[in-house]
Amino acid sequence: MRLDKYLKVSRLIKRRTVANEACDNARISVNGKPAKASYDVKIGDWIQIQFGAHTVTVEVLAVAEAVRKDDASAMYREITE
Repeated sequence: MRLDKYLKVSRLIKRRTVANEACDNARISVNGKPAKASYDVKIGDWIQIQFGAHTVTVEVLAVAEAVRKDDASAMYREITE
């Protein structure tokens, strides 16, 4: 699944266009490297998202095309550093 779609489906970012822009502006990195929106997300990847001064790091636990809102948080595990 594409990175921008994963961010939207998992509800880490609300809109796919916003996720796409975040990738274009190098605010998203996967496994420590800046990632494009077309990056293919796999289970076990570490995604780091910069929201201004705040950074969120998550580990991908599942990849699914369609997920209910209640189950979206089960797709990733937030990493605290």
